[in-house]
Amino acid sequence: MSVDKPSMATLRQIMLFLLMPVLYVTLPACAQQEAENEDAMEKTEGASILLADPAIFYHEGIYYLYGTSGTDANQGFEVYTSRDKLSWEGPAGNANGYALSKGDAFGDRGFWAPQVFQYDGRFYMAYTANENIAIAAASHPLGPFRQQEAIALEAAVKQIDPFVFFDDDGKIYLYHVRLTEGNRLFVAEMEADLSAIKEETLKECIAAEDDWENTQEVDWPVVEGPSVFKEDGVYYFLYSANDFRNPDYAVGFATSNSPLGPWKRYEGNPILSQPDINHPGPGHGDLFLDESGKMQYVFHTHNNVGAVAPRKTAIIPLSIKEKALRMDHHNFEFLMQP
Repeated sequence: MSVDKPSMATLRQIMLFLLMPVLYVTLPACAQQEAENEDAMEKTEGASILLADPAIFYHEGIYYLYGTSGTDANQGFEVYTSRDKLSWEGPAGNANGYALSKGDAFGDRGFWAPQVFQYDGRFYMAYTANENIAIAAASHPLGPFRQQEAIALEAAVKQIDPFVFFDDDGKIYLYHVRLTEGNRLFVAEMEADLSAIKEETLKECIAAEDDWENTQEVDWPVVEGPSVFKEDGVYYFLYSANDFRNPDYAVGFATSNSPLGPWKRYEGNPILSQPDINHPGPGHGDLFLDESGKMQYVFHTHNNVGAVAPRKTAIIPLSIKEKALRMDHHNFEFLMQP
């Protein structure tokens, strides 16, 4: 018994009939995905905050965000404000949008990496300018931060990236970077009036030695951006490694039983890197506690895969598990303003 082969027209009809259920399922799925993409766009509407080396200071229900300007780091430090830490307004500083302006304190160029804290009834900003560290004061987090005498902390070498830490025994420590055979992290106890360090207490903490800390094998290796806190008797030292222009710029941490070290690096470093969040150059951040007392880490990333600057500001939840710091990579957010 022979059977005639179906014609091409018949084959096309058969194929269309077989594909109809697939088309029926696929078209609504595409429409759903398109709707989800539109929802995502709505959630991220607005302008990105473009601050590098960021720090957040939480005070009386308001978050204050400072950082290295993405447009002109030679004028001072802008400040943004928020009540929910996601939608930001500003620049809102009391000096034409600036919390600290050139001319009110030390420095005339390279205003980098500010940290704001409250101490002895006043607000202070530790910052970098002219590759030196200075500390200015104000009566409000919006500034203007000023110095009676425009001077930097005395040091034998250039130094950047200050982080002032208040221990529970009343002692004050300055963690910072010294530019000596690379960017190296140091600590020293400070005078009670924040005017100087106690030279005899100066100690090196961390230099770039692990593979992840110098992925390009450069002659001037970099560790920087310190942020230190204490929990259950353990000191945690967050820092960034590699040149900030390197996509491998990333964050790790070390621990110690003393604010002066020695410091033991976490074996699982880095804990925040490009593969974790799919954005290049994440790092140089600051720890802060949100309104519920939960730890958050504010940091910057490159603008995109092809351009480092202007860098974007983001936050990510941070927690401790078995004396190890964990970044919640699935819940990081870029900071935006309407």
